[in-house]
Amino acid sequence: MTIIVHHLENSRSQRILWLLEELDLAYEVKRYERDPKTMLAPPELKAVHPLGKSPVIVDNGRVIAETGAIVEYIVERAGGRLGAPGNRDAALRYRQFLHYAEGSMMPPLLALLVLGKLGVLGLPARKPMQAMMDTHLDWLETELGSRPWFAGADFSAADVMMSFPIEACRSRAGLDGTRPHLIDWLERCHARPAYGRALERGGPYAYA
Repeated sequence: MTIIVHHLENSRSQRILWLLEELDLAYEVKRYERDPKTMLAPPELKAVHPLGKSPVIVDNGRVIAETGAIVEYIVERAGGRLGAPGNRDAALRYRQFLHYAEGSMMPPLLALLVLGKLGVLGLPARKPMQAMMDTHLDWLETELGSRPWFAGADFSAADVMMSFPIEACRSRAGLDGTRPHLIDWLERCHARPAYGRALERGGPYAYA
């Protein structure tokens, strides 16, 4: 069966296309455009899942939401490829970063996005929120100073999960050349052939 990916432009669902390309699994893309004024997802997505969010996949009658859950499902469907490494410590790091991407990194990033839209009203809160984000980036820079990929020696689905928040940090949260390990990691992700193929399938993506 072909996996159907309900893909919203400039969203976290780009990671799902990338993972599917890495695993060479058959899939179909149904694209949705954001409202140009509110930048919210269109109401049509609620016909797929009550939350009206993306990504959502449909596979063999199953409707699956939440990026991390989708990633775990796809890795399992692919026989564990790009999943948790055999080494115990690497496997623990894999699970940590699989969940950290959305659970810890995205909330302050979303807060920075909202504060940016508030203009001068958001300035008092922006500095402490950026300091919080810098703590995350400093730790991640240290982590990648000891190994090439987030779980260990090899690329995994944990790197796919981490791509969106780190790309967003480069765009709006201060990630630059002062953290060379993170920049190098991001450029190596972007250089992967499957990443390029996912961009071709998914359409324009602001963080590429």
